[in-house]
Amino acid sequence: MASMLHLFLVLGTLMVASAGSFYQDFDITWGDGRAKILNNGQFLTLSLDKASGSGFQSKNEYLFGKIDMQLKLVPGNSAGTVTAYYLKSPGSTWDEIDFEFLGNLSGDPYTLHTNVFTNGKGNREQQFHLWFDPTAAFHTYSILWNPQRIVFSVDGTPIREFKNSESIGVPFPKNQPMRIYSSLWNADDWATRGGLVKTDWTHAPFTASYRNFKADACLWSNGKSSCASSRSRSRAWFSQELDSSSQNRLKWVQKNYMIYNYCTDTKRFPQGLPVECRTA
Repeated sequence: MASMLHLFLVLGTLMVASAGSFYQDFDITWGDGRAKILNNGQFLTLSLDKASGSGFQSKNEYLFGKIDMQLKLVPGNSAGTVTAYYLKSPGSTWDEIDFEFLGNLSGDPYTLHTNVFTNGKGNREQQFHLWFDPTAAFHTYSILWNPQRIVFSVDGTPIREFKNSESIGVPFPKNQPMRIYSSLWNADDWATRGGLVKTDWTHAPFTASYRNFKADACLWSNGKSSCASSRSRSRAWFSQELDSSSQNRLKWVQKNYMIYNYCTDTKRFPQGLPVECRTA
């Protein structure tokens, strides 16, 4: 309790809820014109061709928050492409919370790849298929990140929960502020069937679309965050956990749509599964 109180005290001034324009919230960082902000900042597209992909990052850094983004993924034959949407801190011992969408041949499902890094170490992959076509319409992909847990959700349905297990020696991302990043790039050496299926450049340019970004989050600025006041900490997401309905939906997704879970991969971890898996 004392350590959590200390965490609150070292944070800073004022909680930020952002639902502005892409011009206001993001910078296009690479792609030489392949990333475009449209419709007065309400819409963003990333494109990939044989010469280059593209990407953007948030102007702000965050330390805890509820982050929502609507995406419509590359349609048709997207094999070899990866659309990444994630939170990441800088440096060699970074923290990171990942959504990656691995493309596939027309008619075959996308793979939604998730991972959590702490202090530069990941290896916590869980992968899913989706229960809808993510290229036909926009869907909301959300990250809830508070001091107790990280929850990945799709259209409000939780698909993964990574709990704070520091009490048993598992590092948890709680000290490093992170920016939001997204990119569309060619990864045909591994993305589709382990690299067996290559990108078909006759279908280029490949395009992913974004809208309705929302961050209800603690903004990090000048070495301080904003969630020190009790009023800030009263925001529902700051102490949110999965209620029984959400737990049931999580179980439904993991039973029917999970295709890989590091916590059950005994071949990968012959000396024993990671500690957090053994206590789940």
